[in-house]
Amino acid sequence: MLNHSAVEANIPAADLDRVREYYSDKLGLTPVAEFGGEALRYRTANGTFFNVYKTQYAGQAAHTIAQWHVDDVDQEVQDLIAKGVVFEIYDMPGVEWNGSVATLPGMGKAAWFKDSEGNIMCVDQGAPSN
Repeated sequence: MLNHSAVEANIPAADLDRVREYYSDKLGLTPVAEFGGEALRYRTANGTFFNVYKTQYAGQAAHTIAQWHVDDVDQEVQDLIAKGVVFEIYDMPGVEWNGSVATLPGMGKAAWFKDSEGNIMCVDQGAPSN
């Protein structure tokens, strides 16, 4: 069944050229494949994939679209801010904020930003082990 399958995110974008530039300049990512001006495919260094596809519905979700699990969220946020990424602060009960980084009780640290298309992205301190 599905537990033996890989899963990847599909991220909506209104403008693929704008996405390509933002993901390259701000996030340090380069597409590994392009699909006829309709989609871009990305691969992270640890082997996971995600796709960005052209649609008029980009940026409409009010929730996290994709999440990067990092070793040091504080450093990653500093590095991304230095490249011009703007982080979001959300009113979440019980969450302690230190600048742009939230400490979530029992869950670790996380920070959220919107990409060039208005999609909400997250960097967090490690993935749950189970």
